[in-house]
Amino acid sequence: MNSVLRSGLPASIPLPIMAYMNGCGKQIDTAVEIVTPENISFRYWLAGPARRVPAYLLDLLIQGLVLGLVFVALGLAMGSVGLFGSFWGLFFIVLFLVQWFYGALLEAVWNGQTPGKRALRIRVVTIHGQPIRAWQAVLRNVLRSVDALPPAPLAWVFPLFALPLFVVGLVAAALSDRFQRLGDMAAGTMVVVDQTSRLTNVLKFRDDRVAQIAESIPSSFQVHRTLGLALSIYVQRRKVLSRARRQEISRHLGEPLCQRFHLPPDTDHDLLLCGLYQKAFLGSVVKEAVVPAILVAETVGLA
Repeated sequence: MNSVLRSGLPASIPLPIMAYMNGCGKQIDTAVEIVTPENISFRYWLAGPARRVPAYLLDLLIQGLVLGLVFVALGLAMGSVGLFGSFWGLFFIVLFLVQWFYGALLEAVWNGQTPGKRALRIRVVTIHGQPIRAWQAVLRNVLRSVDALPPAPLAWVFPLFALPLFVVGLVAAALSDRFQRLGDMAAGTMVVVDQTSRLTNVLKFRDDRVAQIAESIPSSFQVHRTLGLALSIYVQRRKVLSRARRQEISRHLGEPLCQRFHLPPDTDHDLLLCGLYQKAFLGSVVKEAVVPAILVAETVGLA
């Protein structure tokens, strides 16, 4: 009852909560949990078509605007020097570079994002949760031409243009449990929801009882990423919960922690989680990279 799993979650947590917070073998939703060799767990939410398609269309619009500006600029430049005959040759060179290197270059230098992906808050990472390398960005974007098959010719608009239907990419993504198109499978990448700014504040408590409980927690206790994320979510949402609801939620984690830390049975579980949170993020018991992008400190009460 008082044992703690390798990820830092007590074994007494009900199975549905445990499955959500600690993973449960077979993937049942869009969450992917990756455990590093240092036994640090990272959870990513996969980006589905609802985010990826608008991001692609936005990038396509940006490419169209760039090509439109280049078209006008080249026309004015070539016309002014009397070389208008070279216009189409230069324009098609620019068209080739934009179509084939827009996504690859930006994803390589912008940490897996393009303007469209950044606007939709998604990012390309490796299947191990690491930043992608340049060759992976190039490969997944080059193979986009295969994912775009079959094309629908637009001969009635312009003979050299065709509308990509992305049937191959959509079928591949539908059959993959990580929404990977063929380019992602070949490059070993996946597209995830960017959550780097999800938790941005470290909360401090004015209540002296929190500090007292934090001091009673052994300094040898290590808070792993999964438990640290659970504590962060609880503390930042507890202000909208009633006291009864706080006690109900905190009991599942508080009871086994009281036994582990040899605290009195009547210890307030809500205060215990707040104390553990404070010691983890403002002390020395948290392992490196428990919650990224912690930027600001706030002071809150316990009312």
